[in-house]
Amino acid sequence: MTADCVIHDAFVLTVDERNRLYERGTVLIEDGRITDVRSSRDDDAELAADLVIDGEGKLVMPGLVNAHTHLELTPLLGAFSDLDLMEMMSGMTAIFGHIAEGEYDYFARAGYELAALNFLTGGVTTVNSMDVRPSGGAETFGEAGLRGFFGMALSDLFWDVSVEEQFDRAREFIDEYHGAYDGRIRATIDPHDDWSCTRELWEHTAELADEYPDLLVHTHLLELEASNTMARSNGAEDSLALLDDVGLLDDRLVAAHFRLADDEDIQRTAEADASVAHCPSIFCYWNTGGDVQWTPVPELRAAGVDVGLGIDDHYWHDSYSLFGEARQARLAANLKRSTGQYDSMELVRMLTIEGAEALGIGDEIGSLEPGKRADVILLDVEKPKFTPLTNIPAQVANNAAPADVETVIVDGDVLMKAGDVKTMETDAVRDRVEAAVDRFESETDWELGIGESEPPSTMNVARDLPKRGPSQLLGRLAFQSLRDRLPL
Repeated sequence: MTADCVIHDAFVLTVDERNRLYERGTVLIEDGRITDVRSSRDDDAELAADLVIDGEGKLVMPGLVNAHTHLELTPLLGAFSDLDLMEMMSGMTAIFGHIAEGEYDYFARAGYELAALNFLTGGVTTVNSMDVRPSGGAETFGEAGLRGFFGMALSDLFWDVSVEEQFDRAREFIDEYHGAYDGRIRATIDPHDDWSCTRELWEHTAELADEYPDLLVHTHLLELEASNTMARSNGAEDSLALLDDVGLLDDRLVAAHFRLADDEDIQRTAEADASVAHCPSIFCYWNTGGDVQWTPVPELRAAGVDVGLGIDDHYWHDSYSLFGEARQARLAANLKRSTGQYDSMELVRMLTIEGAEALGIGDEIGSLEPGKRADVILLDVEKPKFTPLTNIPAQVANNAAPADVETVIVDGDVLMKAGDVKTMETDAVRDRVEAAVDRFESETDWELGIGESEPPSTMNVARDLPKRGPSQLLGRLAFQSLRDRLPL
């Protein structure tokens, strides 16, 4: 038997249909694909291969799938943490407005590098990112050997860039990057959300989706109370009805958050075979009210909806840990409802295969099975924190962290081995990020100190905010809210 890579005598968590777990298992990889997953044999260490990894004390599992994220502002990790909600939202919106106008490119590029490095070392092998100017992300993640979905955020009520220009940029991005880097990088179509887009923008999105029928449509859906209000302003009964009207409620839809979905929304989503990305930490950190409904993930999964986990804006809650999202999903759901909302293996599946299925690539990655692309991570489970090593799925969902990841393989290529990153220069990335942050500070009124960070004054932020789009957004929501209160 021949192979390019042999991993032998490891704990192997396959996350296949039967959730098979080997106490002493072997994984064989050839030409970028997994060729066998089985119990280890005494002579596996002697197999002829370019790379033979002794898996003793290691856990082998599929690479993690970050089903929803944003990457450009990664260098601002720590900057938003102690602001109030309005300070955070207005400061972030002002910066994105500048990026949309073509400014701070150096900062966004540094953000992509820093995100790629930290996700790689933390076992995240696939991301699904919505950004303002995503070409830097596609190139950075592609060159790092990672897998990624990237798309340009589109909105006519969020920033002051013409719809025509936004869609021209989106087409250029799709034409250049979809299928790049040996197919590891894919483009998506990304209307930003259901509260800052008019019906006209959704119709333009549907036309673009018709032009590119193999692309996912990635958006924020049923995230805020304003979601259905804006849908009514757009002449629809609610958000899902609007998407159905324009032809976007189908199996290409990846909806982030879905926090306010009711039973009818769940049923319509299941019938459309659309998918959901659940991002628990962001809403635990920035919860707008204790009585706000929690994302009905158990009901979505019971209805047959694919639900992956996403880390969303990691720089809003200062964590790159996708493992942490599994733990947070459990704790938040149990606190909001009652204990026992998930078992551990469900959370492991949401980190891996269900995230892959949500992105339409569950037949390619997400589990360790013969024929699938070899996206594989190895965790060091000989650390005291994993002792005794009982209930491995629970250890992954509750206890594992990025620092436990030792080796990362994507498409059969080793990106990190024994903690040594092979495809990125760690020190050079850090230097470029620190230089970018220094330049950003000098060009803005942000103060980013080691003790705390200070945003620009309210007056300066207001000066930098987009004007035309947000004013229309607030006006439409206010008018529709008034109409909703009037007697029929």
